[in-house]
This record gives sequence, C-alpha cells and structure tokens, in this order.
Amino acid sequence: MPDGTMPFVSGWHPKDVAGRFSHQYETPRLVERLNEDWYDLAVSSGLLDHRREFLVLLPHGTHTHQAVLRRQNQHYGRRAAPAVWARVGLLDRWDIMGRGAASAFLGIRAGHPGFGMMALDSSVYISCSTGEIGVDVLAVRHPDRSENILQNLEWYAHWDYPRADKELQKRIAVWLAGRAPGTASRSDR
Repeated sequence: MPDGTMPFVSGWHPKDVAGRFSHQYETPRLVERLNEDWYDLAVSSGLLDHRREFLVLLPHGTHTHQAVLRRQNQHYGRRAAPAVWARVGLLDRWDIMGRGAASAFLGIRAGHPGFGMMALDSSVYISCSTGEIGVDVLAVRHPDRSENILQNLEWYAHWDYPRADKELQKRIAVWLAGRAPGTASRSDR
C-alpha cells in the first residue's frame, strides 16, 4: 500500500462529492447498470491508475442480520479485524456489483454492494452503500484535503468510548500527525 494512504474516509460534505449515481432495486438489469455506472464513475473520477489498479477497504461490506447478531453475542472486548486497504487490479472480465458483491468483500449479495475504494494516490474515494430502496455510489475528490473529512477523522481518533476501534483510532492519529506541512487539521491551527 502506498505510504501516506488515509486509513479511513468518513464525514464528507456534499461539496466534497465529485460524482454520484443511485439505482433502486427494481431497476431493470440492476447489476449490469450498476457495473456500467461504477466503471464510468471510476474512470471519470480517476480511481483507476494506468494499470487499472486501486485500493479496496477490506474487510468491509454490509452486515447481514445474522452477522450483527453474532457480533452482539461476542464477549464485550472482542473485535472484528480492523479494516485495511488492499491493492487490487481490475481484470478484463470483472463484475464488481454482481459476483464481487456476492463475495462478501464488496457487499452481501449480487445487486447489494457495499464498499470503499480509493485511488493509489489518494486523489479520489468511492463509497457504495446499500439502502432500503436501492444502491448509492459517490466519488469524493481529494478526501485527504477535505476539512469535513479531516475533522471527522480527528474526532474519531480522540473519541473516548470503550467500544471504539482502538486500532483504527491509533492508525488515524498516526496518519493525521504525519501529514505534510501546510495540510494542518483544525486542531493544529
């Protein structure tokens, strides 16, 4: 993974969004349409590098009801593995929103994706979420420069809550502290 990659992205503002699309579940050819629109957004936003490589946040995905129940029944101190970026390449034949979503890495089943993806240079982040009536996908340009995202990460890094993901908090704090001069967050001002 490239040095300096953000450990997590959350808290964007509508002004940070560079592109988006949504499809309701009853959309004809849903998986095909989702794949087509994802590829158009990935290309137009700059997610893919010249080798068609990018980062995917793993483990991730929309949790099924049974997975949530299993997590709730775990001992208080146990946690799932922290999410980490994995470098991947888009093959000539791919199906992100169908077979990919059904794999549990990119969703819960075909047509029900859920993932985070980032360009290798961190210039764009793409989020996909599965809602009650459909699928929403959006691209955020330069998440590492967004005041809203940086404030959210700073808040999370210092959140004093016993069930917070301490490992993720530490990774976020290290990343925030290592940012280049001139990219200070609000608390550094």
